Parts: sequence; structure tokens; C-alpha cells
Amino acid sequence: MTNSFICVDASLALKLVLHEPDSQHASKLWDEWQASSIAVIVPALWGYEVTSVIRNNVHRGRLSADLGAEAFVTIHQLPVQLIQPAGLHQRAWELAHNFHRPAAYDAYYLALAEMIACPFWTADERLFNAVRGELNWVYWLGDYHITGS
Repeated sequence: MTNSFICVDASLALKLVLHEPDSQHASKLWDEWQASSIAVIVPALWGYEVTSVIRNNVHRGRLSADLGAEAFVTIHQLPVQLIQPAGLHQRAWELAHNFHRPAAYDAYYLALAEMIACPFWTADERLFNAVRGELNWVYWLGDYHITGS
């Protein structure tokens, strides 16, 4: 897998704008990628997912309307490249089936990373556990340790 691109899912990106466990690790990792000029790529559904999670947090009162609006603007200003290669839907379908995923959302990230031949980072431990035995280019934020801390 090449290191000029990194694919990240919504679970990791949301930690950059919401105060969640491992948010500090996500920010540090993101800063490392930016300092190394590594392009962060995502499938188009990323925008829908992050918007939905932020909105849900506001609706349920876990986030004020003002903080939700700020998080929404901030996350959509992140330097991510939306990539939709030909065959993405088919490959996501196949991966969702192969790994017995109940929905295909996560498989889109896996498919994109596989097609671009780059590492994929997630904060979703269940997803990581489901694929780690076969996909050695998938990384879990929980395994990342900040150097010097």
C-alpha cells in the first residue's frame, strides 16, 4: 500500500470536531498526515455520514445548536478529497458480503482504500476487528499512540 494517500472514515474524522475518547489521538494523527503532505481521501458518503452524526448529536441534546453548527462547518472544511472510482459500488457490495457486514457503509471505505492502494484508518473497533485478520492495511485509532506522551 502506498503512503501518498490515507482513507479515513466518518468515525475518525468526527473525533476532530466532537469531544470524544481518542479525539486527541485523532487530531495528532491528522496533524502528522498534513505535515507529511499525505492526502486524505473519502468516498462521497462521508459527507452525509458526518453531517448526520453531528445533526443527531444536536437533536438529542448532546451538542448545543451553536456547537453543532461550528462542528458542521469545521468538518466540511477539512482538506479531504472525495473520490468515486468506477466499480466502487460493486466492490463495496462484495466486501460487505465477504465480511458479513449488516450494511455497506463501512465497506465503501474499505473498497476505496483497496482500489487506491492506501492505508485505511477507522475509529470503529468493531469494523477493525471484523477485517483485521485479512486486511493488513486497515488501522484502528485505538492502536495509535502519541509519541512523547
